[in-house]
Amino acid sequence: MTRRILTLALDTPLDTVFDYRWVPDTGGQPEPQIGQFALVPFGRREVVGLIVDIKQNSDVDDAKLREVIALRGQLESVSQDWIDLCRFAAEYYQRPLGEVALPCLPKQLRASKTVALDRALKKLAQATGIAPVNDPEAVQRPALNAEQRSAVEAIAGANGFQAHLLFGVTGSGKTEVYLHAAEQVLQREAAQGAAAQVLILVPEINLTPQLEASVRARFPQLMVTILHSQLAEGERLRNWIAAHQGRAGIVLGTRLSVLASMPALRLIIVDEEHDPSYKQQEGLRYSARDLAVWRAHQQRIPVVLGSATPSIESWQHAQTGRYSLLSLTKRAAVNARLPQVGLIDLERHKAADGLSPPLVAALRERLERGEQSLLFLNRRGYAPVIQCDACGWISNCHRCTAFMVLHKPERRLRCHHCSLEVRVPVSCPTCGNVDLQPLGRGTQRVEEHLQTLFPDARVLRIDADSTRRKGSAQAAFDAVHRGDVDILLGTQMVAKGHDFQHLTLVGVINPDTALFSQDYRAGERLFAQLMQVAGRAGRAGAAEGAAPVGQVLLQTRYPQHPLYRALLAHDYVGFAESTLTERRGAGLPPFVFQALLRAEAKTLQVALDFLQQARSLLAIEGIVLNDPVPMTITRVAGVERAQLLVESASRPQLQAFLKPWMQALRQLKSRLRWSLEVDPVDI
Repeated sequence: MTRRILTLALDTPLDTVFDYRWVPDTGGQPEPQIGQFALVPFGRREVVGLIVDIKQNSDVDDAKLREVIALRGQLESVSQDWIDLCRFAAEYYQRPLGEVALPCLPKQLRASKTVALDRALKKLAQATGIAPVNDPEAVQRPALNAEQRSAVEAIAGANGFQAHLLFGVTGSGKTEVYLHAAEQVLQREAAQGAAAQVLILVPEINLTPQLEASVRARFPQLMVTILHSQLAEGERLRNWIAAHQGRAGIVLGTRLSVLASMPALRLIIVDEEHDPSYKQQEGLRYSARDLAVWRAHQQRIPVVLGSATPSIESWQHAQTGRYSLLSLTKRAAVNARLPQVGLIDLERHKAADGLSPPLVAALRERLERGEQSLLFLNRRGYAPVIQCDACGWISNCHRCTAFMVLHKPERRLRCHHCSLEVRVPVSCPTCGNVDLQPLGRGTQRVEEHLQTLFPDARVLRIDADSTRRKGSAQAAFDAVHRGDVDILLGTQMVAKGHDFQHLTLVGVINPDTALFSQDYRAGERLFAQLMQVAGRAGRAGAAEGAAPVGQVLLQTRYPQHPLYRALLAHDYVGFAESTLTERRGAGLPPFVFQALLRAEAKTLQVALDFLQQARSLLAIEGIVLNDPVPMTITRVAGVERAQLLVESASRPQLQAFLKPWMQALRQLKSRLRWSLEVDPVDI
């Protein structure tokens, strides 16, 4: 064995990799391998890096090279395919390779000491080996309808890469399609004597328990592991290693799991593919959905993107033939039909504390019949703001360009952007008036009104405030599924993915604010949100010949708005085509490609000046650099924010511009913070 030069990717903000000397000891130490982790000195610290190259010589002067401290030889190397996935993400999203490859790993795997790693490996070694795929006769499965069978055959029968858009109405049994397709893929590979793994992505952590229960029930002999950010560190490490070693047949997780090491990956499923939660908004600003498609193409395997309201980008791909469109047009349960949607005109039916008389009457009717209702209001807290009628003072956050929200039970004003909390003032800070009034309403205020209207009803509020404690969200959803709740009130947490069998009424309280947002995606998101929450009603089905058991009542001051008219008809296709026509005419995605440069500084002018300087650094034909502008919420936690939008009709052309532009940006001398987001979802 001879001396080697190891090139390692480290988790640093520097856009480079680092060379280290590796000199074998006399104890017959194995040769290092690409894909192996190693402990190395970096500055005054010892850090874990990923070996991405091994060579005889370095461009760095030999006297400046430092030695590798130790190799992590007890763990199998990650594959070259996994390194290539990280390298693609780094290049596409304009981040250093180490900032992609290292942060997606469990913290204990990156620790300088190996105690936790050794313990996890020992525990996994004591577990049973990879179990065989189910005996087809041993597990009960619901019968599939013709549309579901056709979708399963298309997915499981794909030869090589194929992206499928599974467009199914709410309650159409997309989960059963996922499970049947996964089972067929696993059985096919097992019959050929090959290992196989399936990756299933969900947009939010609170959606994992219900799907996990379905997966474990369907595959009782298979190792199923979960990957998301709220796992205990030891559990996350064991689960990651189980996936990395190929022991876990199915990996279920949120967006970070798209970067899990899975050497025998044969199928990727992205549930609720339209959801914005798949886009990371800090650090590496990646889209897990888009990386899932690229990874499937890399591995030459099928990928399924499922949704009742596909993203406009995915719908466009399906219309142009880039994705295969699989449609589920009816609900899976016997005699289950889509709910009836009705609009309540608030100009005719005045609301009291957010609830109109027709909606109150519908709630009372469900209570009398012993059925569940859901009220959807995407605004937590008691009221968005409090004000003084005498002088006009309002509860602004002094650190953000935003209001402080009243949380009445805690008697606190809270900023939902910087988390600043203060006590509710006894009197107006400006004029001393003691009569301060809440304006608008959040879930806490509606909950209070419901308890007054229906004192005997079991009302449960589910939002980010009521589910702060670990496990509280799942306990709340379990109570709903058991039938221990009469009226469920919640935010977007309750709007998707949950199969409430006893719920027959959905009321939407205040959707109009999203109609007039400056964000061009606001309408798309509102339509998806309303379609998803409407789909919680009437999923269990009705008696033969009976009317639909599900009803959706939407309160609005704009009942003639095209978005609501499409919702009445459950017409996603018409809404999507109309939206595509508008975006084509306006030159918006998916017909152009974008990147967003954001700057944060102590003063807004400093941020704008930096962006203006960035705008003048590089000019390439076909690239449009718009004027720098303040962000919608300009100040957060005392930091002023501005942004610069870059556009091109060609994705390759945009990428060709971004790489040298980023190199030039890094040469600018500035003390502010800046970041680049490719394919931004919030502008």
